[in-house]
Amino acid sequence: MLDWPEYRNELMGRIGEIGKLSPGTLAGYQTLSSAGQKTGRLDAKTRELIALAVAVTTRCDGCITVHTAEALKHGATREEIAEALGVAVALNAGAALVYSARVMDAAAAYSAATAA
Repeated sequence: MLDWPEYRNELMGRIGEIGKLSPGTLAGYQTLSSAGQKTGRLDAKTRELIALAVAVTTRCDGCITVHTAEALKHGATREEIAEALGVAVALNAGAALVYSARVMDAAAAYSAATAA
């Protein structure tokens, strides 16, 4: 397994380099990243749990290391993290099921076209 704290430090260094080379890109990301905080509708822990579920569904190791540390900092328990990850697992399975239906639809369309 990864040394997640070390990976986070290395990642932040590289992102800092990108920020120096392309400050507008980093500023735009930071604007998007902080937009939800301004509404106050969700607390920080909830936002971080959502971020973890999304990190899993998008397969983003950088997101995992950053948002795991933040979720824990904001009081998330391992049990809460596991529950959020369960949502991600279910959603990925659901997405696979939806796309399986699309494959079956495509197969039916091709079969109909071949029969005609």
